[in-house]
Amino acid sequence: MSKNFDELLQKVKSVSKKTLSVACAQDVPVLEAVKEAHDLGIVDATLVGDEAQIRSIAKDIGMDLSDYRIVNVEDKVEASLTAVKLVHDGEADMYMKGILPTKDFLKSVLNKEVGLRTGKTLSHVAVMEIPGVDHLVFLTDVAFLPYPTLQDKVQMIEYTVDVANACGVENPKVAPLAAVEVVNPKMPVTVEADELRKMNESGEIKGCVVDGPLSLDIALYESAAKEKGAQDRPCAGKADILLFPDIHAGNLVYKAINHMVPGIKTGAILTGTKSPVILSSRSDTKDVKINSIALAAVLSEHMKKANA
Repeated sequence: MSKNFDELLQKVKSVSKKTLSVACAQDVPVLEAVKEAHDLGIVDATLVGDEAQIRSIAKDIGMDLSDYRIVNVEDKVEASLTAVKLVHDGEADMYMKGILPTKDFLKSVLNKEVGLRTGKTLSHVAVMEIPGVDHLVFLTDVAFLPYPTLQDKVQMIEYTVDVANACGVENPKVAPLAAVEVVNPKMPVTVEADELRKMNESGEIKGCVVDGPLSLDIALYESAAKEKGAQDRPCAGKADILLFPDIHAGNLVYKAINHMVPGIKTGAILTGTKSPVILSSRSDTKDVKINSIALAAVLSEHMKKANA
């Protein structure tokens, strides 16, 4: 089991090298991350975008482009469609966003002819190495689904369990979060959390342990669980997956941890697609992008084995 990103980066070296397709690759942080991921032996890459700009940036950062395939497409929308088609056609294993608007990137992911749509709900999974927590924590959804329905949450759990499994976490513990750890009919979030727990008990949700509702402190810290008399809850202090009730709760927690906790390490991917998708943000550091590429690589291997 990968307990941190260093262990994950070691794990990814044990799987077959993946091919990454990058849409609009003419971006310094993206090319720096791709270069380092390539140097670590994680990926080969096809760089789709403005070739002149790609070569100029590569020269500045000392990136030897003889190791990469470059496809010159200057129009950003056309570049995204060209890049995603490589994954759709099996010429690449993973798809990454470069310097183009998120809406255009997502349109390429969902394109009926060349995209990676499955007909299922798309969801964002962030993975965090949090100082003081002795394992990787998987958060969903902090960036994509505004107000997930109960059925959306079922799919979000399934996707995130796959990501956790790919990272070596078997039978992960899932905490549907709320402000309290008891069911209150006046708080619909707690009712849905309890329904997810029952669905897990009945076998509708498999491959994990769902225990909700739980407050964030009880989910992550055994000391908090003991103080509140919740130490006997299955996921108390041991949650691998944090399922947020909506994007506001998820995004606020994600950004608070990212900006206020020293030493935090993060990676993220988009799930619900035929192949792993790296929806990187302009504010993401090179390390976040590398961690995201590593996540996508282990998930690609996991998906390949599951579909074999």
